[in-house]
Amino acid sequence: MWYMIYAEDVENSLQQRMAARPDHLARLMQLRDQGRLLIAGPTPAIDNEDPGPAGFSGSLLVAEFASLQEAQAWADDDPYIKAGVYARVTVKPYKKVLP
Repeated sequence: MWYMIYAEDVENSLQQRMAARPDHLARLMQLRDQGRLLIAGPTPAIDNEDPGPAGFSGSLLVAEFASLQEAQAWADDDPYIKAGVYARVTVKPYKKVLP
């Protein structure tokens, strides 16, 4: 089943985010290579694709996992959590309708 993982950053997270980004992206690439990643990306802190020093306010991804528990465990092991980037993470089942 698909699961939505929405994470909200702590204030001024850009430096921690950039430091942990290679490890964070490597995990996403694994999901992609397994055909389990539907979408992934950050949410800019301002209304601009390149927020510059304003950074990001969070991240959204939708990926396939065997269960909610597996999705939660995957989210809990994210390098951004270990680096102190995320203040809170929400994991919910997701039903893809379109496209």
